[in-house]
Amino acid sequence: MEINKLRKTVDSIDSQVVKLLNKRAEVILGIGKLKAKTKGSIYVPEREKEVYKKLTGRNAGPLSNDSLKAIFREIMSSSFELERPLVIAYLGPECTFTHLASIKKFGSSVTYKACETITDIFSEVEKGMADYGVVPIENSIEGAVNHTLDMFIDSPLRICSEIYLEIMHSLLSGRQGKDKIKRVYSKAEVFGQCRLWLESNLPRVELVEVSSTAKAAAIAAREKGPSGCIAGELAAEKYGLRILQRSIQDSSHNVTRFLVVGKYDAKPTGADKTSIMFSVKDKSGALHDMLVPFKKYKINMTKIESRPSKVRAWEYYFFVDLEGHTKNPRVKKAMDELDAQASFVKILGSYPVEESV
Repeated sequence: MEINKLRKTVDSIDSQVVKLLNKRAEVILGIGKLKAKTKGSIYVPEREKEVYKKLTGRNAGPLSNDSLKAIFREIMSSSFELERPLVIAYLGPECTFTHLASIKKFGSSVTYKACETITDIFSEVEKGMADYGVVPIENSIEGAVNHTLDMFIDSPLRICSEIYLEIMHSLLSGRQGKDKIKRVYSKAEVFGQCRLWLESNLPRVELVEVSSTAKAAAIAAREKGPSGCIAGELAAEKYGLRILQRSIQDSSHNVTRFLVVGKYDAKPTGADKTSIMFSVKDKSGALHDMLVPFKKYKINMTKIESRPSKVRAWEYYFFVDLEGHTKNPRVKKAMDELDAQASFVKILGSYPVEESV
């Protein structure tokens, strides 16, 4: 009897929640009409950050902040659908880690478009076939994703948000036990992240590189021979594979950072990051000179990577992440001084800082 009474209370609360959600949806429809008149962006990163900050600040439990954010992620995802259906391009096929990162950011109520390459993702957004693209940029174990860095050299797209996704790799197979496997499919980066485990547990297997973990799972599912793959657990569910060993990555803290690219800039939130790229003039101490303005204005650089320009031998582009927004006076002064000294400077975008996993 007591549980029935509690369930009636839950039913009553659910009824109120539904009414409030629909009331919220009506307001969202009004916002959508105003955005349509001004041609504003449907996804607004700075507003997303503001909503999450207010929600977690008011949260007194027992729901955790992560649970609360997950609930409102889906509420906001449905709001996108009300304003105008969003199309998100990602590195496919389904069940890749880029797909999971996209869902983590945009929820399940938007349209997802799988692309075969990172180049295709940029192209789809540039041509207006997708509103935003999600691309991997770096892994805490393997480092930078060079293909993504190279795309920013010529692309007009802006970075408007970032995503951190904890990566857990599992050994999957359709028919074989671990001791019977002779061939394992996965991405090159994944093999690198599981190197020690593979050397200790499957030292004589053939490692076959493919374009994605989802493709690896698809191949392992259809092959009749003694093969397996390394992929996420969602791939096991989709392709009907058995999980032979969970969490085989060498580091317990394996995190990949993804970027959301689009055509709109994010406004300042007070906790922002700016990504830039520049090339230096060919002279002694040139790189040191480029970094002086950041020290001068006390701007913290959180990342620096170099890539060959592919125009002249030994000429490089440098990619830098720094704390602050380009509208911040100190950042603006540093960028002005950098621009005066460097042979080339490009601001890739300023965007809200995402909490790392």
